[in-house]
Amino acid sequence: MPPASFALLVPAAGLGTRMGGVRKPFLKLAGRSVLDHALSAFLARSDLVEVVVALGSRPDPHDAAFRDPRVAVAPGGTNRFESVANAFDQLKSEAGIIAVHDAARPFPSPGVIDACLRLAARGIGAVAGIPAVDTVKRTSGPRVIVDTPVRDTLWYAQTPQIFPRGVFARAVAGCRAGGQPPTDDSSMVERVGAEVRMVRAAATNLKITCPEDLAVAEALIAGGYI
Repeated sequence: MPPASFALLVPAAGLGTRMGGVRKPFLKLAGRSVLDHALSAFLARSDLVEVVVALGSRPDPHDAAFRDPRVAVAPGGTNRFESVANAFDQLKSEAGIIAVHDAARPFPSPGVIDACLRLAARGIGAVAGIPAVDTVKRTSGPRVIVDTPVRDTLWYAQTPQIFPRGVFARAVAGCRAGGQPPTDDSSMVERVGAEVRMVRAAATNLKITCPEDLAVAEALIAGGYI
């Protein structure tokens, strides 16, 4: 299989606590599920050979996201890393590049996906994100401010996060061997010493976390921003 072909892993097993316990990937936006929106820019690419969605419960058989024959389902884990690792274990292809995208991010940019894939094809990890626009504070346990990092060097990490397969496999193995579960895929890849770069995305690549995020996503669609 050509090294430039890629497989997509989609962690989608979260409990949706901040959304009142609803399954965020299956919330509707403009008549389509959040998951269907999230996958569409990837499924439009001919170099995508396989998608594995890690779910905590049975998929909705009527959801359009599962109509593409490239899409399969894996059991979700107790945290994000376990879901990603479970999905990785279920891959059937030998795709040379591994992409990870949150099921709750419905609007990934095709241009950002392409830029991340081109970096991964060169052996470099890539993370979509945006530069920090707010001043960030680091606090101690009782919320006492102990540091104000220089904002110019800070980014808000999003997904997709895309990596050469060999590096990704080593990172997954390293995390399984011990240590704190990573909060994103880049942090586990960084632990094995691989180079990872930020790729500028946009605020429209929002993550549906709270009810107000759903309202913002609907407004973006209605306003023609997506």
